[in-house]
Amino acid sequence: MSLTARDLGMDLPISRRDLFDGIAVGCVLAPGRAAAEPAREAVQEAQDRAAPFTVRGDTGEALSVPHALRDGRFWEHAGPPVPTGERFDLVVVGGGRGGLSAAAEWLRRRPLASVLVLDNRDGEPSEEYGEHDSHGERRSAGRGAGPLRRGTAPDAVMCDAESFGTDTLVGLSSPGWIDRLPIAAQARRDLLTLYGDAPDWFPGLSAEGRQERLAGLTYSEFLREVCGAHPDAERFCRTMSCPEWGYDTRAFGAIDAWGTGYPGFGGLGLGRDEPSRYNSPTVRREWHGPVPVPPAPAPDERARLRPSSPVVSVRDGAGSASVGYFDGHRVRTVEAGAVILACWNAVVPYLVPALPEARRRALREAVRVPLVSATVRLRDAGAWRRLGVRRVRWTGAYWSWCEFAPPGGVRLLATPCRSELGPGEGSAAGRRELFRTPYESLERSVRDQLARLLGPVGFDPGGDIAAITVHRWGHALAPEYCRPWHPFYPDGPFPAEAARGPFGRIAIAGSDAGSCAGSASEPVARGEAAVAAAVRAVEELSR
Repeated sequence: MSLTARDLGMDLPISRRDLFDGIAVGCVLAPGRAAAEPAREAVQEAQDRAAPFTVRGDTGEALSVPHALRDGRFWEHAGPPVPTGERFDLVVVGGGRGGLSAAAEWLRRRPLASVLVLDNRDGEPSEEYGEHDSHGERRSAGRGAGPLRRGTAPDAVMCDAESFGTDTLVGLSSPGWIDRLPIAAQARRDLLTLYGDAPDWFPGLSAEGRQERLAGLTYSEFLREVCGAHPDAERFCRTMSCPEWGYDTRAFGAIDAWGTGYPGFGGLGLGRDEPSRYNSPTVRREWHGPVPVPPAPAPDERARLRPSSPVVSVRDGAGSASVGYFDGHRVRTVEAGAVILACWNAVVPYLVPALPEARRRALREAVRVPLVSATVRLRDAGAWRRLGVRRVRWTGAYWSWCEFAPPGGVRLLATPCRSELGPGEGSAAGRRELFRTPYESLERSVRDQLARLLGPVGFDPGGDIAAITVHRWGHALAPEYCRPWHPFYPDGPFPAEAARGPFGRIAIAGSDAGSCAGSASEPVARGEAAVAAAVRAVEELSR
């Protein structure tokens, strides 16, 4: 059933904080028009009876300066830099986990040092999705860090209209659930084989040969080309990897699908004592169980945090380094005894133009994976309780995962990566599409999917939603070398090794510089990457 905008509650007045051309504008939106500056009473009335919709993360405001640098437009209008007269022992570029870890490690070694942390976002220090734990759908050892907190497998799968023409919710806890899937009969038989008594797909090959064969395939290719699975069976499995990796099984390697317990590998006779040398760093690092993610350091009161200050230039001089940042009006510069770039690697070439071209190319190869998450506050959680499940994976809708978060919230996750293009190209293409997606479309998709899921048990998307917060992260998960996309893995040489290392008084940190460089001998899980890279950068500048 197709729901209209009115059915979804999109016609109700809503208190919003939208961002237009990098300027925060508070307004009340009514159907088809944006009201002019309304009276205080009207604003309060709308807020009292409407569901607030907020966008956080990579907003237009936070990205306007980095994108202008990338496009070569910034310095045309910026004007000459203005020195502030400030000097710090260390300036950290980036206020996420890596930046705060670098500041904390520097101050641990030098308690009396002066430290400045510059971040492009406003408010609290930015959090990096790559350092979060997550859920995933798997059946045995091997857990990868990902965009959401670690949890258990889904209780149900929504075989949605986007994939199979109609919405059908199927619980996974009772025997015979495969027989209830709205897919072709042959696809159900194929899934029974994959989940049950899968054969030996590679007779005659050694264990090393089988692993090498898996390393050359994505999981979707394994299902289609090796198992001969019906397209409906592959389509049913496609979003299994989304909550954990940020892309679907068209980009997720078969060797890591085996390592994390996906169906179809039972007949290969591969031992579970140790991972394959071809498994990605995260899978190898967490083979014997989840690795605790180091807690995010709280901002050290001895370090000064300056938000809404995107850095635009870093130059290593004769006696000190110079760091320029945009304060919203002009470029200001501070002097630094040392600089740690705990930002996206792909941004570094635009900040440090003096870097050798080989390092610039290597840094640009670190393409991060985009994510969108939403938090919905419900006025009445009764419908979700009546549904009888907590976690739901969707097979093809925009939001691929949703879960109930007691006492009255819902969390959703979307993975914009164009997975058919691979993790790198797909992330870049998905990020472009994400930044072109209107906020209204994000809100409508949240309301629509909750209505489709919970409507049959009495949910009203217009009256039962109290607030929606969307976190938009165009550059969310740190990239990770993996098969089949990086044939140089695990033996190297790795582009990240060419990208990192000190450059005068400048060192490169951030999770891009950590998880990318993981190898079969030194695996680094995503959750550890930013902290490990921060400690290494401080060590490099201390020699």
